[in-house]
Amino acid sequence: MGLFDNAVPGGNIAKPLLIALGALLVGKMLSGKSAEQTDQDQSPAPAPSETTSADGGLAGGLGGLLDRLKNAGQGNVADSWVGTGQNQPINANDLGNALGPQVIREIAQRAGMSEQDVLKQLSAALPGIVDQLTPNGQVPSQGQLASIFNR
Repeated sequence: MGLFDNAVPGGNIAKPLLIALGALLVGKMLSGKSAEQTDQDQSPAPAPSETTSADGGLAGGLGGLLDRLKNAGQGNVADSWVGTGQNQPINANDLGNALGPQVIREIAQRAGMSEQDVLKQLSAALPGIVDQLTPNGQVPSQGQLASIFNR
């Protein structure tokens, strides 16, 4: 996952954090299927839970994550990650408030981590990762995100 090597403090992304990011941003892609296979799959998808989005992960994809941050009063922080300037940090508690307890709980379960560790690691990693995923201020489509996480 060379794309994120410089995005995360300390370099490489640990597998549990990658699982957490996948759950947050591309959810259904964690099944191991490529975006193309998922689109061609004729079996009915399970009904999305309260925390999932039909077109993204637990936060509704990257756009949904950015919307949640903006709705929680963290719009300037989120905009700094997408923009070309300096990335502003986010406090783990502020990130938790934006995502909500149900999403954090589900990410923690999928990643095999405590909720506190998920928030700590995501709050450290998300500014750089969102910055890497949004070159020139462009938010990628769900298909583009899925292909990045399925490499």
